Amino acid sequence: MGHAAGQWTGRDRVLAALRHDQADRIPVDYWADREVTERLVRHYGVADKEALLRLLGVDLRYVMGPSFVGLQMRVHDDGLVEDHWGVLRKAMTVQGTDRTGRPWTWTYQHVHRSPLQDATTVQEIERYAHWPSADQWNYDTVRQECEAAGQSGCAVVNGGDRLDRTAQLKPAMYLRGTEQFLSDLLLEPAIAECILEHIADYYLTYNERVFQAAQGTIDIFFMGDDMGTQTGLWVSPKLYRKFFKERFRKFNDLAHKYGMKTMYHSCGNVTKLIPDFIDCGLDVLQSLQPAAMDLQLLKREYGRDLAFQGGVDIQEMMPKGTPSDVAEHVRQRASMLGAGGGYIFGTAHNLLPDVPTENAVALFDAYREYGRYTR
Repeated sequence: MGHAAGQWTGRDRVLAALRHDQADRIPVDYWADREVTERLVRHYGVADKEALLRLLGVDLRYVMGPSFVGLQMRVHDDGLVEDHWGVLRKAMTVQGTDRTGRPWTWTYQHVHRSPLQDATTVQEIERYAHWPSADQWNYDTVRQECEAAGQSGCAVVNGGDRLDRTAQLKPAMYLRGTEQFLSDLLLEPAIAECILEHIADYYLTYNERVFQAAQGTIDIFFMGDDMGTQTGLWVSPKLYRKFFKERFRKFNDLAHKYGMKTMYHSCGNVTKLIPDFIDCGLDVLQSLQPAAMDLQLLKREYGRDLAFQGGVDIQEMMPKGTPSDVAEHVRQRASMLGAGGGYIFGTAHNLLPDVPTENAVALFDAYREYGRYTR
């Protein structure tokens, strides 16, 4: 598909990248905490987040679907929040000052209690009263939300919110407790299998209802599960193949059945699992945590079979670097990952409030400066 200068839309750029083709520039994604977004809206003097994304040249739009119009999380008298899995969370706040001396605050929901942590039999798992159902959500506004996002000219990405994004390991850890579930994989495999089967059955049914309601208005289906740590994997490749791989294949197959590409977020070093992700049909691997993974190796070994998104470091570079450091960091990402298409600019996770405003500005300026393809 040819385009005259200036006629590429965001959707065109993204889909070209996923075909391992080059548009006019590397597509740009935007991941940031709400406070960072509000700061940037004020900095640029724009009306709202959508105006900010347009100004910054962001090429993807994320839709939440029924996650925002269905169930509301229950708030207990003691302030604990119970989600639709029955997991109790407590608001935790951290504070600090950024590199420029500006104070920042960040609040997140920390798992307070895992409801299945004391179960000792498969029968107890089966009798759990809070297994969610796809029937609990209202899908009536899904197509409208996707069409509204598509009016931006950008690629439409569906992934739910962070507490209802298709995953396996994370919800199992939330329900059972991290140490207990990892122990189950080795010592109580029937319990682990039962939990994962309930999780996958729910997501497969829920996602199909979303896809049917969207009626072809979604370009990319987004999943998120942290299979890696800073230095390696949560589970060995052998355990991954035994417990997780075939369900992950079903998630990808379902999205492809409805004409979507698939994108998968995982923090940490998941290099040893990438051949399995490719075998399961994954289209885009997201995060590329640079402190954990060799980005040049990823492009060299897997860049023919997989597209990438992310790679900009939020652990050290974005909060602690100078604006010129950030620009050079982006130049390196473009050089390592951008050639021949197959890459979308993005941070390895959300920009958090510890990132100075000038560094966030430098990031998007650098995307513009170094994103042009050289043919």
